[in-house]
Amino acid sequence: MAGEAARIDWKTVADAAARTADVTVRTVHNVADIHAVADFFADVWQTSRATPPYPSEVLHSLVHAGGAVHAAYCDRQSGERLAGAAVAVFGEPAERDVYSFVAAASASGHGVGFAVKQAQRLWALERGATSMRWTFDPLVSRNARFNLVKLGAVGSEYLVDFYGPMSDGVNNGDESDRLTILWDLASGTTRKDDPVDDRQAADVVRRAPDGGPLALADGDRLWCRVPEDIVALRAADPGLALQWRHAVREVFTDAYTEGLRATAMSRDGWYLLTRSPSPDVATVENRAEASAETAHEKTSSEATSKIPSDSYESASEEPK
Repeated sequence: MAGEAARIDWKTVADAAARTADVTVRTVHNVADIHAVADFFADVWQTSRATPPYPSEVLHSLVHAGGAVHAAYCDRQSGERLAGAAVAVFGEPAERDVYSFVAAASASGHGVGFAVKQAQRLWALERGATSMRWTFDPLVSRNARFNLVKLGAVGSEYLVDFYGPMSDGVNNGDESDRLTILWDLASGTTRKDDPVDDRQAADVVRRAPDGGPLALADGDRLWCRVPEDIVALRAADPGLALQWRHAVREVFTDAYTEGLRATAMSRDGWYLLTRSPSPDVATVENRAEASAETAHEKTSSEATSKIPSDSYESASEEPK
C-alpha cells in the first residue's frame, strides 16, 4: 500500500479532479482576488460581506507568511466565477504538518471541493508536508463522508465547544463541537469498503433524541448516528438540535477516551468508529506527532480561536 502510494503522481490526481469538476484551481495573491475569496466565505457562512469570517487583510497576511489561498474558478460566458476556495498554512520549515483553516465550495459545483483539496494536497507535498489537519462540525454528515470516505482521512480528536459561541448565520444558537481531521497526504485515498457492513447485527447501546437508535456496538466497532440535516434542524428547532449535539458529544467523548476513532461515514448518516486505525493512519499520526503540538499552538489556538474552519462539498455549512 505504502509503495503504491509513493508512486502516485499527485499532480495528475489534482489535474483530473479539476477537469471532473470543470474548474481551474490556482493560488491567488493579489488584493482583488483575495478580496473575492473573502466575499465568497462571507456568502457561505451567511454573514455580511462587511464582516466576513476571514477578512481579506487576514488572508493576505497568511499568504505573505507562506500560506496559500487556493481558489477554484468555473468559466461562464460572462467570465470566470469563483466556485470554491481553501486556506492553509505551514509551521516552521522543519515541520511537516499543514493546517487547513477553511475550505468551501458552492452547492452547485459538484466535485469542486474535492478539486480544491487535491490542489491543497499538491501544494503541501511540494513543500515537504506529510499530513494536513482541519476541523469540521461532526453533526454535518455530508462533510464527515467527504472527509473520512472521499479523502480517506481519520477523525483524530474530538473537541468540545472548540470556538465557543459563534455568530455567523449557520451556527447561531449551537455549541461549536468539532472533529479534527488528520489526512495522510502521501497515501490518503478514497475508502472502498462499506461502513454499513455488519451494522444491523450490532447492539443498540444508546438512544437518540428522536427515540431511534443513536449508538450501536459490536466488539471494537461503534456506530453513531447524526441528524439527516443539522443545519435545517438548527433553524427549525434549535432546542432539539442542541439535544443532538449533547447526545453525539457523549458518545464521541466516551469513545475517544476508550481509544476509538472516527474512520468512516455511511450514506445514511452513521459514523463508524474503530479502535485500530489503518496502518497508514497510524503512520501519519506518528510522523506528525513531533510537529503537531507546535503547529497546533500556532494555528488552532491563536489564528482560529473564533473562526469557522473545515471542509465540504456544499455552501450550506462547510466550514465548521
